Amino acid sequence: MEIPTNLKHAPVFTVENYDDIDGRLTKEETDTKGLSLGIAQWSKRGNYDVSAKVWRYTGEKWSRQSEELPLHRVLDLAIMIAEAKKYLQEAYQHEKLYDPEQVEIAKVALQGNAMRLGICTNNEHIDEDIKLFNETMRKDVELIGERIQRLKEALKDVL
Repeated sequence: MEIPTNLKHAPVFTVENYDDIDGRLTKEETDTKGLSLGIAQWSKRGNYDVSAKVWRYTGEKWSRQSEELPLHRVLDLAIMIAEAKKYLQEAYQHEKLYDPEQVEIAKVALQGNAMRLGICTNNEHIDEDIKLFNETMRKDVELIGERIQRLKEALKDVL
């Protein structure tokens, strides 16, 4: 499906067949039809930002639930996924899959400060939710692992 170019986000790079590869969802199950990198919709003349956009289609029109993120946030999410996956590989050592006394699991140096990744103990269902998260990550090991491998290869080529 062709991504619209008449909206405020101005696509520069596109993946128009994302519904063919959207994780565990089939083409018929997903409403995500494309991805793009382009000029952010919130840009103002003379002060442009680039963003990533997830294009969702309801079957009749482009959805308001389509998301646009600044590229640094997309990368921060990728870092979070990698750190969470790394943490969960050793989480079996804890009865609850986390140590309630040490909920910060990673500290990633960024911009002279740090992004601190932790277990959300404010979630009243954290004990069961972390187990569900872990089970899903294990079930999707090939799906996620393939994408992490492709990201690793792409990063190696640009660094």
